[in-house]
Amino acid sequence: MDHNGRRKFIKKLSAGAALMTVGTDVFSRETRIIPNNYRISANDKVRIGLIGSGIIGHYDLDTALKVPGVEVAAVCDLYDGRLERAKEKWGTDLFTTRDYREILNRKDIDAVLICVPDHWHSRISIDALNAGKHVYCEKPMVKVIEDGHGVINAHKKSGKVFQVGSQRASSVVTLEAKKYYDQGIIGDLAYVEAICDRSDARGAWQYSMPLDASPQTIDFDRFLGSAPKVPFDAVRFFRWRNYKAYGTGVAGDLFVHLLTGLHTITSSDGPTKIFGIGDLNYWKDGRDANDLVTALMDYPKAATHPSFTFMTRVNLADGSGGGLYWRLVGTEGVMEIGWSDLKIKHFKRPEAPGFGGYDSYESFSAKQKEEFKKWYEAKYAGATTKDVYAPEITFKTEPGYDDRYSHMINFFESIRSGKPVLEDSTFGLRAAGPSIAANLSADKGAPIKWDPINMKAS
Repeated sequence: MDHNGRRKFIKKLSAGAALMTVGTDVFSRETRIIPNNYRISANDKVRIGLIGSGIIGHYDLDTALKVPGVEVAAVCDLYDGRLERAKEKWGTDLFTTRDYREILNRKDIDAVLICVPDHWHSRISIDALNAGKHVYCEKPMVKVIEDGHGVINAHKKSGKVFQVGSQRASSVVTLEAKKYYDQGIIGDLAYVEAICDRSDARGAWQYSMPLDASPQTIDFDRFLGSAPKVPFDAVRFFRWRNYKAYGTGVAGDLFVHLLTGLHTITSSDGPTKIFGIGDLNYWKDGRDANDLVTALMDYPKAATHPSFTFMTRVNLADGSGGGLYWRLVGTEGVMEIGWSDLKIKHFKRPEAPGFGGYDSYESFSAKQKEEFKKWYEAKYAGATTKDVYAPEITFKTEPGYDDRYSHMINFFESIRSGKPVLEDSTFGLRAAGPSIAANLSADKGAPIKWDPINMKAS
């Protein structure tokens, strides 16, 4: 690259930086925010039922009700106090039940939000699709990899909308990152690392428990479902993520978010090999799910990217404050991605290695140095020996932006228009499968092979 070429490169990348604005037009286009004057006819209204009214159930239903034309008709939960709270919050006339099948049997319900423990995801999803309901199922899509194919088959057979609730797929930050990745701004992808640590007790699943928890107020046997039968234990019910019998640990809770974002940005089908290491270091509270899991995943060459390595970690024992650290490293730049912001540092690599300083050149004789210098100057005339940097690109969402809302909009727009969602059942298994495989690998102490096309582990 000559001097004119370098100037053109900087000019081009500077122009790219100018496009990275957070103006209303760009923001609305990427998140598909419904305008304030949007009108819904009676035929466009969507009536929903909530199955599982715990922490995420409240988040999801509150967000869904912000979308114009969405109404809640019923709520299911196995704890009486949550059903009482549902009526307090969403209406005294609300239909409530402990049996989710009563919601699926109602003809006035179009869609369901499934926000139950992981070991119930596949069963309720399949039952809901077979009952003709559109489904929004929280991540991970399944607890057991093999169950994912049953969900995919039911989804295809039903003709209904099915979306997994990992909102990174609809995040404006993810979509901005994808836009620049597709432009090749960081060159060929070489390495990805993503870390999501938590240092507070509630983030480590030490959720509050009501004082009236008992076999009378909780349908514990129904909660256990296909899991091993054990005596009543309120801790297992309210803090189920701590136990392998009901949840998928930090991998199913948080790796899935990171894989969802990565697969959205790169259009990748997934890795072919997963090696996980896990341990229970800090939370000695009776749980059996690891509080620290690290995984390495090998991604093969594909049409949208070369082969690369993905390293990810979640640490619930972190004492430094926690947080998200996510980087896509390419041959010509780096993307640093947070929950609400994006930074892109991009550059051109040196065209020549240079010589002198910390180099074998210093060990040459005087004659060899002279000959080498003449040869080098003839071969690399005018070439750069240092990285050529462009201005850093930054993006930050508007105050109050909620990617969960963007994800809900995509779900309900798909119901109304028939337009496919990005995070369907196939996408969901391709994110959940490698996450679950990381747990399997940690337990076995050996790598797990993953077929990203056929979505099978071995």
